[in-house]
Amino acid sequence: MSGEPDALAVVNQLRDLAADPMNRRAIVQDQGCLPGLILFLDHPNPQVVYSALLAVRYLAETCQNREKMKGELGMMLSLQNVMHKTTTPGETKMLASEVYELLQAYNSEDAQKPEEGPSCRRKAQFFLGSTNKRAKTVVLHIDGLDDSSRRSLCEEALLKIRGVISFTFQMALKRCIVRIRSDLKAEALGAAIASTEVLKAHQVIRGEDGKELIVSFPEDGSIAVERNEDLPDYLPEEESPSQEPDKAVTRTGTGQDGASWLGTAANFLSRSFYW
Repeated sequence: MSGEPDALAVVNQLRDLAADPMNRRAIVQDQGCLPGLILFLDHPNPQVVYSALLAVRYLAETCQNREKMKGELGMMLSLQNVMHKTTTPGETKMLASEVYELLQAYNSEDAQKPEEGPSCRRKAQFFLGSTNKRAKTVVLHIDGLDDSSRRSLCEEALLKIRGVISFTFQMALKRCIVRIRSDLKAEALGAAIASTEVLKAHQVIRGEDGKELIVSFPEDGSIAVERNEDLPDYLPEEESPSQEPDKAVTRTGTGQDGASWLGTAANFLSRSFYW
C-alpha cells in the first residue's frame, strides 16, 4: 500500500482548505488544484463529486475568483453534466445548479470589488443564502462543539437529514453555517443535533436593530426529521484510512500548514490525472 492519499482524502482536504477565505485565492491561482477539482466533478465516486462541489462553491464565494473559475477549461461543462446526469442525487444536483448560476452571473464589475468586501459577500449570499428560492442558510450556535470528535458527531447528525445541502464549521465561535432546502425547518437541525445527547443547537438570527439574537429550539421532540437517503455515506476526515488526524486542515487561519498541504494536493493531482 502506498502512503499517498486517495482521491477522497485529497478532495476532502481541498474542501476544508477552501472553507477558509484566507486560502481561496491561492487555491484558484494554483496551476493544479482548480483543474483537479474540475476532474473530481466527473469522478465515479459520488462522495468525491459532492465534496468537490462544496470546495468549488466555497472558492466561488470570493468575487475575484469567479472570472478565472468560469473560464477554466471544463468547469461550466462539468457542472452541467452533474446537473443533468440522471444518477446524480437530488441534493448534489441542487448544489451544482447554484454554483453554476453563481459563476454564470459573473460580470466584469465583480472584479472591481474589494477583496471579501461587504458587497462581495452580499453577492454570494444572493445565490447561496436565504434569497434563493430553493435553498436557505441557517446559522447555528452549538453548545458542546469543542473538538474534532464533537464536530464529527455534528457532521453525522446533519448528514442524516434529507434537505441538508452543505455546512461549514466555525469552531472558534462554536458555530455551524448550514445550507438547506427552503422547505426544511431549522428546528429539524436542532432536533438532529440534540439526538447526539452531547450537543445542543440554537439558531442565530438578526433582530430589527441588526444585532444578533440566539434563539433556542423547542425541546418537546415534536419536529419530525426525514432521513437523507439520496446522498452516499460521508467519510469524515478523521476516518479516512490515508490521513493522520493531527494533520487534518480544518481550522480557520491554516497559514503555512495550509500552503504546505496545498502543494501536496497539487502534486497528487498532477500525478493522478494529467497526461
